[in-house]
Amino acid sequence: MERYYGWVIVAIGALMGCIGMGSLFSLAVFLDPIATGTGWSRAGISASMTVAFLAMGVGSFGWGWISDRHGPRIVGIAGGLMLGTGLVLASRATSLLAFQLAYGLFLGAAVGAFFAPMMATASGWFDRHRALAVSLVSAGLGMAPVTVAPFAQWLLLSGHDWRTAQLVIGLVAWAVLLPAALLLRRPPAMAPPATVAGLPAGEGFTARQALGTRQFVVLAATFFACCLAHSGPIFHVVSYAVVCGLSSMAAVSVYSLQGLAGLGGRLLLGVLADRHGAKPVLIGGLLLQALAIGAFLPARSLGEFYAVAAVFGLAYGGVMPLYAVLARDYFGPRIMGTVFGAATMVSCLGMAAGPAVGGWIFDRFGSYAGMHFSSLAIGLGAVAIAFTFPPLPRMRSERLKPA
Repeated sequence: MERYYGWVIVAIGALMGCIGMGSLFSLAVFLDPIATGTGWSRAGISASMTVAFLAMGVGSFGWGWISDRHGPRIVGIAGGLMLGTGLVLASRATSLLAFQLAYGLFLGAAVGAFFAPMMATASGWFDRHRALAVSLVSAGLGMAPVTVAPFAQWLLLSGHDWRTAQLVIGLVAWAVLLPAALLLRRPPAMAPPATVAGLPAGEGFTARQALGTRQFVVLAATFFACCLAHSGPIFHVVSYAVVCGLSSMAAVSVYSLQGLAGLGGRLLLGVLADRHGAKPVLIGGLLLQALAIGAFLPARSLGEFYAVAAVFGLAYGGVMPLYAVLARDYFGPRIMGTVFGAATMVSCLGMAAGPAVGGWIFDRFGSYAGMHFSSLAIGLGAVAIAFTFPPLPRMRSERLKPA
């Protein structure tokens, strides 16, 4: 019965990711009402997302370390408390700086508690179907655009102002996440996968030693380049589609299709990784992502945008959970939260930089072509870095090599 509880952990992780990421990205729904109601600049309000991504990166590392030592329950409870608190404080903010700190720091740190630690915890519950389990947790993040954001829009359409709407979302987050966090458990003791010179894969390394290995350096570098490549095209796809002649409603539908395709990609690549290994599937997904970024350049009609967005969403959504699978395969479950949290911290730098660089390129040259060309090159660079992953420990008889 205990083994089956792993699927409960998967469901809780997906729920937390959905509510956390959905609350964070609901800022897109509140952007115009906040700017109209307060007079704050849209750039200043949007900067809350940059703060949030940086906080998410640092939080992922810190929460992962805490989860390794004290278990996921305390992390889930803390994340739920911070998410609700951030929304409540942001709804009461009377200055732009107060809003940026409340929304960016609190929500970013909360999402950091739901991303890396929950994926690390879920991976520890499974010997078989590990990639699928982690992908299902990640799928919760993909559900964010079709859950919390529509709820936020409904609150606004129902006559509530943005402050009341954010307050309600914060209270709902507390009501749902805190009881769910109480169900979190540490993974049961499992038989080690395969041994490396008499030790389980990655066992015998401290977290500090693991962060100095070649395996971690390649993992973090690939994760960073992957996120830097896709974050700009994801964030600017609506603006790019409008520039290419699509209506604003059609452009938003392209963005929605991209997100839905990401759900399918998580499941598809998760199943493939269980059958063929995470490394080859990751390389294939990264290559598909890079080619899809390049395919945006000639796209002009709505049908062409739909086709490219579907492939792009499938690729970038599908590769994201595989980094957690590789971290687990290389370093084992004991320090996996810390290792994957550190890799996530590095990747968040790419997520934070991509949209800003894309916006600067458009402001400087009046076109998104430079963003797509540079993202294509960075995406191909991620593929090249991924090829340098050493063989998994179970495939050889030597220990992990230091960087």
